[in-house]
Amino acid sequence: MEVLNKILIEFGIPRKIVRLIKLSLIETYSRVLVDRFPIRNGLKQGDALSPMLFNFALDYTIRRVRVNQDGLKLNGTHQLLAYANDINILGGSIHKLKENAEALVAATRKIGLELNADKTKYMVMSRDQNAGRIHSVRTDNSTFDRL
Repeated sequence: MEVLNKILIEFGIPRKIVRLIKLSLIETYSRVLVDRFPIRNGLKQGDALSPMLFNFALDYTIRRVRVNQDGLKLNGTHQLLAYANDINILGGSIHKLKENAEALVAATRKIGLELNADKTKYMVMSRDQNAGRIHSVRTDNSTFDRL
């Protein structure tokens, strides 16, 4: 929660609003049928604030990747594009794609987000017939399959 507070403050959200958001998220519980359990990390599913808070966290992470890594542009175009929780990572080669994916994974881990490798795919778009021969891209702990 402290990481999210810092992110919101960095985006210029007034501290009073940040405190109210924090109060609405601490000591929260969910119930599935009859069992009640505390939410210790993450955001509440179905909460009206959750998508907005997630977008702040993801935008913060993407900005960090762009600031900390050279070469995140390909022919003047950003190689990391995001909409909601869908992220497109571009690269002029499999090596560059892997580099960009590793940069994103490292940045998301720093704020407690995890990339779901099972839902992550990559696509090769090239005139080079040999460009798509690799069937998976492996980063430190994740493997991404080709579409």
